[in-house]
Amino acid sequence: MNDIQSLLKISKDLSILYVEDDPEIQKSMNTYLQKIFKRIVSASDGKEGLEAYEENEFDIVLTDLSMPRMNGIEMIEAIKKINENQAILITTAHTESNYMLSAIKDGVDGYIIKPFNMEQLNYELFKSAQKIVMYKENEAYKLHLSELVADKTRELEDLVDYQKNNYEKTLESMVSMIEQRDTYTAGHSRRVAKYSELIAQEMGYTKQECTLIHQAGILHDVGKIATPDAVLLNPKSLNDLEYKLIQGHVTVSYKLLSTIPMFNSLAEIVYSHHERYDGKGYPRGLKENEITKLARIIIVADSFDAMTTNRIYKARKTVKEALHEMRTLSGIQFDPEVVKSALFALKDIHIDENVNQLPQTKLEEERFAYFYKDSLSNTYNQNYLDVVLMKNAQEKFFDYISIVSLKDFSQYNKNNGWKQGDSLLKSIGNILIKNLTNTYIFRVFGDDFVILSKEDIPTQKINDILDEVLGKDSVLYQIHKQDLRIFAVEKVADIESIQLT
Repeated sequence: MNDIQSLLKISKDLSILYVEDDPEIQKSMNTYLQKIFKRIVSASDGKEGLEAYEENEFDIVLTDLSMPRMNGIEMIEAIKKINENQAILITTAHTESNYMLSAIKDGVDGYIIKPFNMEQLNYELFKSAQKIVMYKENEAYKLHLSELVADKTRELEDLVDYQKNNYEKTLESMVSMIEQRDTYTAGHSRRVAKYSELIAQEMGYTKQECTLIHQAGILHDVGKIATPDAVLLNPKSLNDLEYKLIQGHVTVSYKLLSTIPMFNSLAEIVYSHHERYDGKGYPRGLKENEITKLARIIIVADSFDAMTTNRIYKARKTVKEALHEMRTLSGIQFDPEVVKSALFALKDIHIDENVNQLPQTKLEEERFAYFYKDSLSNTYNQNYLDVVLMKNAQEKFFDYISIVSLKDFSQYNKNNGWKQGDSLLKSIGNILIKNLTNTYIFRVFGDDFVILSKEDIPTQKINDILDEVLGKDSVLYQIHKQDLRIFAVEKVADIESIQLT
């Protein structure tokens, strides 16, 4: 859960339409929403809400379902006809389950159960606001993409002019430029260059052609210098819009290289490295011999490296498994002749098992924290716990899990206020991080903490640490522990079964 300051920051320039027929609830929520959003317009039923929507644009629509004249479902359907991408949140009581199911079918972005739980309300508002802000940023980015490409092209031209007498040094400089942004991409580029050259040699290409494809492999992802950090460095699964931005790196690479004489021979190879033999690739949908011959080699090398490298959401395949998959995709994704040579050229390749997308340096840790740190407690968040549990089930980084469950923390918040409650959660996170080295610590379910460790941490040690911050506040807690070598915990949902034991 993001704290209220994060919600205020991300929503300060957004507008909201609030539709509610209960005058008291409307008045109370109006007061609250006015503190968060730049502009708020209220309506007392669906008809009035639709009229307001037709006269103004809103970033978010927050509406009740059961209302006179026009209910929430009817209003939502009408709004979706005007703007199918409109962000809509619904408020509903448990007795309105049929209404809620209809709203979900209409594509609402979230729901808040009445009577309002402010934490859930803030969470849903933050989630919608974050989506809207990212969409606006991406739209702005696309509008200025041509200017950005021109700027990057000028930068590269300046670099080439400065080092025009040393081709190899220029190549190394460009690789370093990529590496400074994303060390994983740089390692990937070098491996693809190596694999591509080995396959080309096996296929009988000349020394000059093998050198050319090695250089193309080094630079095949150079266009990622124009990809926003929020997309390029995102360790999570990408949404459709973010994936399209990533795909754009191919065209950017082509434009960058084709405008520089010494790299012009690489441009078409790089331009085609995400095409497929069956024509279902991008950006041009080329197929078979429409794809330049050296690009067909890089396509195979690029995919082989992706298969054999650990990713956040995907364990690596062995060389044998990767080659088997390439064989099954021969004639579909890959050129059969290239696959035939790759099966021999790559069969004895040694894969560095330490190559993965987890942070390797302090800078990468900070970038990684942007996506997976819990801003309130300074621990990791629940999303990252799901990732780590999945990876741990495959590779066994941790043998023990300890779960700290705070009891009736909602009552503490009620008695002391949300601000004091947030302060206490932050204190708990900080003291656990300070005293439990060589562990991963996460905040989950709002007010619980999960500790993953290689060694078994004595329960009394955790008790002593927590009592430093919880003793004076009279907050009760329970500690549940499990040996991960015996009891499989592969996702966050499995933790609830431990808490019940």
